Parts: sequence; C-alpha cells; structure tokens
Amino acid sequence: MRLTLALDAGTSGVRAVAFSPELEPVDGAHRDLPVAYPRPGEVEQDPATITALAHDVLAEVARRRRAAGDEVVALGITNQRETTVAFERTSGRPLAPALVWQDRRTEPACARLRGAGREAAVRAATGLVLDPYFSATKMAWLAEHGAGEGAPDPVYATVDTWLVWNLTGGPDGGVFATEPSNASRTALLDLTTLDWSSAMGELFDVDVTRLASVRPSAGFFGEVHAGAVAELAGVPITGVLGDQQAALLGQACVAPGQVKATYGTGSFVLAQAGTVVPALAEGLLTTVAWDLGTHGPVHYAYEGSAFVAGAALAWLAEVGLVEEVGEIEPLARSVSGAGGVRVVPAFAGLGSPFWNPGARGTITGLSRSTTRAEIARALVEALAFQVRAMTDAFADAGVAPAELRADGGAAVMDLLLELQASASRLPVARSSTLEATARGAASVAALGAGSVDSLEELAARWRPAARFAPREDESDVLEAAYAAWRREALRA
Repeated sequence: MRLTLALDAGTSGVRAVAFSPELEPVDGAHRDLPVAYPRPGEVEQDPATITALAHDVLAEVARRRRAAGDEVVALGITNQRETTVAFERTSGRPLAPALVWQDRRTEPACARLRGAGREAAVRAATGLVLDPYFSATKMAWLAEHGAGEGAPDPVYATVDTWLVWNLTGGPDGGVFATEPSNASRTALLDLTTLDWSSAMGELFDVDVTRLASVRPSAGFFGEVHAGAVAELAGVPITGVLGDQQAALLGQACVAPGQVKATYGTGSFVLAQAGTVVPALAEGLLTTVAWDLGTHGPVHYAYEGSAFVAGAALAWLAEVGLVEEVGEIEPLARSVSGAGGVRVVPAFAGLGSPFWNPGARGTITGLSRSTTRAEIARALVEALAFQVRAMTDAFADAGVAPAELRADGGAAVMDLLLELQASASRLPVARSSTLEATARGAASVAALGAGSVDSLEELAARWRPAARFAPREDESDVLEAAYAAWRREALRA
C-alpha cells in the first residue's frame, strides 16, 4: 500500500499512525511524553525529548511498513498547540524548557493587559482572550527570563514549527515554518490577513521577526532529512494542523455547524464556522480551522476549551482512589448518581466559557457516607458538564449542532458519552477511530499531496462506531445536577 503517515505530538504522548489510501489506520507506535511541574501553576516539557520521541515512533512504524512491502508517500503532523519552544537556529539547541499550554505563570502579565483595557483589541484581531493559555505571553516570558541571552539567533515557536524544523534538517537547512491553525493560537496572528500582527507583537513585547513564516496547512513543507529519520528520508511533509483542528477534520466536520468534542488531556469542542471570519461569541474563541491553500479555502471555527479532562481521570489514579484509569467507568457505574458530590477539575484554571485562570479544583458535597464510587461518578459527570457549558455557549452564538462527534482517549467510556448526550440534550456519535487527531493529520497531508481531492471526499469516508441518544428522564435529573455544578464552577 501507499501509506500516509501521521505524527501526533500531544501533551501526554507522541504517536505515529500509518493510514491506508482509504484513511484507515493500519499501524502505529506510541511513547509517553514526560511532563514536569516545577512549581504550582508551572508545566514544562523538554523540547529535545519531544523531538527524540517523534523520530523514534516514526522510524518504528516506517521500518515495519517497509518490511511489509508498503511505501510511505506523505507525512502529516499534528501537535499540542500553544506550548512554546525557544531555540537557537544556528545550533538547534533548545534555550529553555518548553512552556506547556497548561502553564499559568504568565497570568500576572495577562492581568496587567486586562487592567489596561487591552482585551478588546486582542479579541478583535486574534479571536482570543487574554489568558496564559496562549503562546504570546509565554514567548515574552521566555525572552524576559533569558532564554535568548547570548544566543546568536534565538527564535520562538509552537511545537509544529519545532518538529518541522528538526525533521527537515534542523541547523542543516531545516524549514522554519508554521501554519494558521497553530499560529492562530499564539494571540499574534491576525485572523483576517493570516499573518503576524505587528500591533499584537508590540502589545505582548514579542519580536514577530523571530517567528516562523506562515504557510497554508495543506501543501509542501519540505522533505524528511536522512539525519532525522533515515527510514523516511525524502518523504514529503505535506500537511500540518494543530491537534484540535486536526480532530475537527478527522471527524469530517467540514460543513458549517458541525461540531466535535475531543476528550483528551483537556476537552476541546470545535464548531465548523465556514470560510468567513465569524463574529465574536461570548465565552468562545474564534480560530482558524485550516488553510488548504491551492487545495481549498480557509475555514474558521468557534472553540471552547476545558483545560483538564483525561488529566483528571489520571489524577484519580495518582492519588490512589483507583489503581488504574480503566477502573473508573465500572466504579462510577456502580452507583446511580453522585450523591450530591460535585467535582470541578480546575487544576489549571477554567477555560470556556468561564475564562477564570485563577480557579482551582474543588470537590464539594462530601458526607460520611460518600465513597470513592460517588467521587468517580461526580468526576465523569464533571467532564460531561464542562462540555455542556460549551455546547450552551455555541447555542447562544447561533450554532445549534445537530449532533456532537466525540473522540479522544476518554471517549472510550460509554458512560461519559451517555451522560454527555443527556446533559447537552444532543445525540453523540463516537468516531470509528478515537485517534481522530491523527486521522486529521493524515487527511490534511493527503489533501496536500493530492491523493485526496476535496473535503467532500473526506466527509464521505467518515463513519461513526456508536451513537448515544439523550434520555429524557436522565436529562431532567442531570439538569439540576448541572445547575449545581455550574454554581460550584463559578465559585472555584
């Protein structure tokens, strides 16, 4: 087979998945990606480890497919988006740990800009809010704290740029480029021009000449260098997308109003918003979905972001309430309700539609009769309630989804999707592959390589694996529980 390979460099792991010409997964490899928490609110990763793991999984899959007689003809990349890397282009040396999107250390800078009345200008130009989630204040923090000091050519980048640059040769002629779905998460990209905004650069004190060139998401980014992954030497990189936009494409949400929810480290809900920059919506972000260049138009999306979802399930195991994450669903099913327990998993502040970076996680409603089963149930309900808050915001913005397409690791839980359907009063369709992010990377690469002709062709290939319908009796019970949960979220 002639395969398209997807590299998915996420927050908790790095994965390579090989896809058939019909965009069905045929092989894959995964490595866990360590995360460091030096101090409360600080979240870091090693850029060199991200690169090493990417090279490792790509080589592993490429070797197996070559032994099977297959040929990799294109590579697509998707990645955690706002995470920021400072590196020296002459040597390829990272200048500091990468600041992960969950990192909150730049909240004081955001607060100063909010206090100076600058948020409206940021919203108008970039579609984003003033929050440490986004890359601009991370870049400024790195520069201010000496990341570029003494380096002859320091640059600042999102993870897609770091990977493309390294895969195409790094200091030996590597391509220094990004694309709009990632660039639009920095708070430095003008949504209308799809280029860096000098005004936003000045506002955030970021030198935009130190940023990568912005190219269409689908198209030629360069060839894999033999010194990076010998098994893929010469294979063209033909598509790049941020992970949530990749999931939107992987879920074939190509028509305005189609909505997907990814339950990964966090929960991210995106609604396809068409080819014109949409009006700002209260509580939501406006972002670029993809720019297909010569292969199609630019598309935009509304986005809601909850910073913690699957990470909260992992936390439940880390603190010893379960031995492993796989126990959570049966434990939560062992009780009929949460017994008044409410969990707000605001370990990294609250995202959409609350936008409270100072929020902290809470568990309320505990009594002497509370067991770990009620806590597990309350946490699963909380994941559904976070997404319910976002689907309500979509409805308020005039986007009334007919269904919610679900993917991501936590979407394997039937209970979560049952609760989601009833809480949001929307049918939920689980993707045939939970790795919709990787499928989206392969899809944009296939478009860029010309092996897929159109978005419509991609949409025709999408199939759900399971559907979950709202239950009216459960919806009524969850309505009261959601109201109580929302009150706790507003107090967090």
